[in-house]
Amino acid sequence: MKFDDPPPRYQPLVDLRNGAVACVEAIVAPADSLAALRRSCEDRPLWQGGVLDCCDFQIAINIGAEQLGDPHFGRHVAAVLGEYALAPAALTLELDEAALMHDAAASAGTLDGLKEQGISLTLDRFGAGPACLDNLLRYPFDYIKLDSSVVHGAADHAAGAAQCQALIAMAQHLGIRVAADGVRNEAQCIFLRDNLCDLVQGDIYAAPQAPAQLGALLREDRQLAPQLLRGQKRRRTLLLVDDDANIIAALKRLLRPAGYEIHTASSGEQGLELLARLPADVIISDQRMPGLNGADFLRQARILRPETIRIMLSGYTELQSVTDAVNEGAIYKFLTKPWNDEQLRAHLADAFRLKEIADDNLRLNLEVRNANHELASANRRMEHMLHQMQRQIERDEISLGVAREIVQQLPLPVIGMDDSGMIAFVNGAASRVFRRSVLLGNDAGDVLPQLFPAGAALPPAGHQADIDGSRYLVTAYRMGASSASRGSLITFSPAGAPP
Repeated sequence: MKFDDPPPRYQPLVDLRNGAVACVEAIVAPADSLAALRRSCEDRPLWQGGVLDCCDFQIAINIGAEQLGDPHFGRHVAAVLGEYALAPAALTLELDEAALMHDAAASAGTLDGLKEQGISLTLDRFGAGPACLDNLLRYPFDYIKLDSSVVHGAADHAAGAAQCQALIAMAQHLGIRVAADGVRNEAQCIFLRDNLCDLVQGDIYAAPQAPAQLGALLREDRQLAPQLLRGQKRRRTLLLVDDDANIIAALKRLLRPAGYEIHTASSGEQGLELLARLPADVIISDQRMPGLNGADFLRQARILRPETIRIMLSGYTELQSVTDAVNEGAIYKFLTKPWNDEQLRAHLADAFRLKEIADDNLRLNLEVRNANHELASANRRMEHMLHQMQRQIERDEISLGVAREIVQQLPLPVIGMDDSGMIAFVNGAASRVFRRSVLLGNDAGDVLPQLFPAGAALPPAGHQADIDGSRYLVTAYRMGASSASRGSLITFSPAGAPP
């Protein structure tokens, strides 16, 4: 990407806890990642004044196998962020599993280096391929992003829902947060919300935007509808399905004073279309309708929305069909027309109470799962910090070993003392000079009094001492000026023969 190319488009990711934008993804090819990062940094001023003022706001850039295999990629990213005075936490890099497989060792090294800088990492298009658990264990990902095909399948059929739930649960148990791509409608969003997905991206909030359009959107601070967010209590929702418009009108007049949110459908097929888009707490359906009859409609409604309470209200008693539906659990109650108003209101109130008890149990379960998820996330962060500390200790030990080897091989005699004046190090040249003395572990003032005239803590500047028939210029260096080291080094330079 060159700066005379068309600017990238950006698509927001929205937090399901508060409905606000948490991140925007630059929609560009991975090969253009560094150019896209630079362009995104250039575009940030267009977004000032909106949610970008929030410190948690991130830009997401896609990278591929070429970047993972480049040992200098992390340094290039750090340079761009430094040029625009952006903290690494303002960036998340997204990559898919195919990119990891190109060179697993190089990928691990690059991702570890990026993570040490403080950059977030997302495993993109999760579920589109094998969704390998080993990749979540091996690499330091902060998020997985569910592929749009997984999201669409979750709301369409039971197998897709089970797959989506399994992928989310797998990530959560490892302390990895979950984003979802391609979220189009409320049914998909509610499913993801109920399974503790963290971020959603797609037309449910906004399509990809040009930079200026995104700025206007962010300043507007538009949020997802409250009923789509975690922990939000929505109105009692009722779906009435009957091909008789007069019956629908009579039921609406009867039930509207209770404050229900009422949706209506004139056929089973239309009812299923509504359920695919909108959640419902209770369904009341007629039995005899053109096309899909009531029993078959409620069977399919149970598959599509198993959490609903389903009631049949009919003037026809096709006993076998209705009995089968009841025995299968598709129907909660069977009521007859004409109905008694008070009894119908009472049955409906009971159905809503039953639904709310189930919702409360689900909410409690979700709160426990969420707490476990937060704990797993904290454990993962601590494990990563521990891993970084261990790597730093290993590097420090290697550096210390190299430094000791260098000092050991110096032809210049060197002695190291701790803060108390005890001799802690003697290099080879010093051992040869002081071959008649036992130095290590002894107080330097006791075994080498000639170095400390008048009881000085360290040899003074320009001090000379006679040692074993030779004169040496003795120089002391306090340690710790540019490191955490403590103590002092003393060097001995030949100063000629003693007088």
